[in-house]
Amino acid sequence: MNKTDIIETAFQVWGRELFKTTSLSQIAQALGVTKPALYRHFESRGALLDGMYGYYCDHYVGFMKASYEKAVESRDINQGILLMARNFAEYYARHKYIFIFSLIEVYGDKNRDKDILRQFAIRGMDVKKHWFFLEAGDDHPSKAQLIVTAIFFLVTLFHKSRHGKTGEPTNEEIQQFISFAEGVISHGLGFDKNLVNALDFEKLEKSGGHQIPPEGENEGLLKAVAGAVAEAGPWNASMDMVAQRSGLSKSGLYAHFKSKADMLGQMFIAEFDRIVDYAELEQSRSELPEEQFYLAIAAIANYLRSRPEILITLDWIRTRRLDLGVTVPPRIYRIFADIKLEGAGENPGGLALSGETLSQWILFLVVNTLMRRPERFSFSDVSNTSFQILYKFIVLGIEGW
Repeated sequence: MNKTDIIETAFQVWGRELFKTTSLSQIAQALGVTKPALYRHFESRGALLDGMYGYYCDHYVGFMKASYEKAVESRDINQGILLMARNFAEYYARHKYIFIFSLIEVYGDKNRDKDILRQFAIRGMDVKKHWFFLEAGDDHPSKAQLIVTAIFFLVTLFHKSRHGKTGEPTNEEIQQFISFAEGVISHGLGFDKNLVNALDFEKLEKSGGHQIPPEGENEGLLKAVAGAVAEAGPWNASMDMVAQRSGLSKSGLYAHFKSKADMLGQMFIAEFDRIVDYAELEQSRSELPEEQFYLAIAAIANYLRSRPEILITLDWIRTRRLDLGVTVPPRIYRIFADIKLEGAGENPGGLALSGETLSQWILFLVVNTLMRRPERFSFSDVSNTSFQILYKFIVLGIEGW
């Protein structure tokens, strides 16, 4: 047993639990050694996580560096972008547990997220210097951010589609997925570019929208639930924390919730219902499908900007893929699926997703756009320009740039 054996085992063992638990005992058991034997190589759990981070950076750059250099040399910017996107998608499709680690322990950790480009540069892949689509304004997402986020979601779909299958993905499965991901990045939903470019976003935004639906009778209590989850995460938020925030006793909470799962379920159902109500009201302001689609995206963004505790809670779900055992109201999946667009998705590269997956994808992108704002910005500071850019990416892909 050496350090590499321990690290590679940690990716699999902790990855199966989505890093909800990171016990060295689990690693020792999987390797068939004692826990003290691990301490000869790693003095602590944190040291092992650091070792995994270094391994990930080496492994990722080793896979991506050749395609990165070709992309930098390409005279066609979009072709360079697609080359990187294809290889990025392939890397994470082939390496499931490294993907889980990167999503949770790298892009879900502000310190590692800030350090990642520096680590790539040290290893000879200076993305920040040469990656020609990193640029963004102070308050809107870069092209790289949108592409990386979209591929993360699509890779999650890929691995979810293989649930129950044994063995590594076949080359045929990988190539089909890469083709699909390339189509998404290239064309998005396949909307008519002329119709999209003709939209007057400022007019839509200045015409006046609806008020966010009023709070329900248990809103104060549900806000206490959301605040506890935003602070500690869904796993560690306790009934005691909610009781302290709400001013109720723990026993008093059981008059409202049967259990912690019921508490979380009620909060999410109430929030999803309000998001849907607001999005449908905003959609009703126009009869043009292209405008309805943008109004729905802007409505979700506006709602979450007004409810930062719900936004942070959804970010936990976005990065951890936590199964809360909550039945999501089916109507949330109709926000976008019910908008009829002639020709959308007919392009072979178009995003042919079900209403459920489409809504999840868009919610994933909206939450990411808000959460990855510059630190000096509050959520309310994120301008509508961000969501105009996001909208064009969703419906046109990089062809919209």
